[in-house]
Amino acid sequence: MANLPPSLSIGAASFAAPSPPPPSPGASSSSSSAAAAPGAAKDRKMASAEQLVLDLCDPELRENALLDLSKKREIFQDLAPLLWHSYGTIAALLQEIVSIYPSLSPPTLSPGASNRVCNALALLQCVASHSDTRIPFLNAHIPLYLYPFLNTTSKTRPFEYLRLTSLGVIGALVKVDDSEVIGFLLQTEIIPLCLRTMEMGSELSKTVATFIVQKILLDDVGLRYICATAERFFAVASVLSQMVQALADQPSPRLLKHIIRCYLRLSENSRACTALNSCLPNALKDGTLNNFLQDDHVTRRWLQQLLHNMTMAGMGGAPHGGLDHIMGM
Repeated sequence: MANLPPSLSIGAASFAAPSPPPPSPGASSSSSSAAAAPGAAKDRKMASAEQLVLDLCDPELRENALLDLSKKREIFQDLAPLLWHSYGTIAALLQEIVSIYPSLSPPTLSPGASNRVCNALALLQCVASHSDTRIPFLNAHIPLYLYPFLNTTSKTRPFEYLRLTSLGVIGALVKVDDSEVIGFLLQTEIIPLCLRTMEMGSELSKTVATFIVQKILLDDVGLRYICATAERFFAVASVLSQMVQALADQPSPRLLKHIIRCYLRLSENSRACTALNSCLPNALKDGTLNNFLQDDHVTRRWLQQLLHNMTMAGMGGAPHGGLDHIMGM
């Protein structure tokens, strides 16, 4: 580490709390120690974070630094700006990502390599989550480096873990309602990539991918984009329908909640609402899945509103004598 230039790190003064003032004359040493302890502990944490960030630029120390930072990222204040502004750090994380591209096809990714790159992805998720670094992160088009991981189809644990962690980065971007984020994602292939995961991923990966599609739909620009052509609409609706049918055999209330919210949002577009008459799964209309919603009053209301929207659009024939009965109310 002695060979690393000092410019590799942001100055500690940018992130550490100011040093506590010297004790006043006559103050007891015990009270001075107590007053200084919180500040000293914070300084030590920041110094530790800065050293680990420095270690990321040393190939010999990077693996341990990735592991420690990913484990402790929640306790390091301002880690995202530190990662983003430290010289060479983001390049080191991207190097970790691209280094496993050759292992994607044919699928030869080892568990150890998967864990290591997922630690790097966890740090990128930290950057994507922070209000000060989210937009610079987008402007650098860093999410595109993750798309090859979402395009994989192997169901082995290393690949599933890789997809899930990559989706976590995108999920962190869309979690905060920001039209700039949605606008960026719509210029990329994120929707077909999410649909792929919704078709073949694990329950958890499907849930995160569906959440991302849900957040895109909840944005007005995203809803218009998906409903602009029949091809886009039916691509989304077809995958949602397959997932509902699969839930009859392998229930997942959490996943069902996101699916219903997607359908409800689609029903708020008049053209999509009309089209839903031909592709809304019967399991959502005949009460098949009601048992999974007994304790989820919010999702029950969403489903009721979805069926109501379709009825008002003239798609359900007479109002469901139905509606309350189907919802078990």
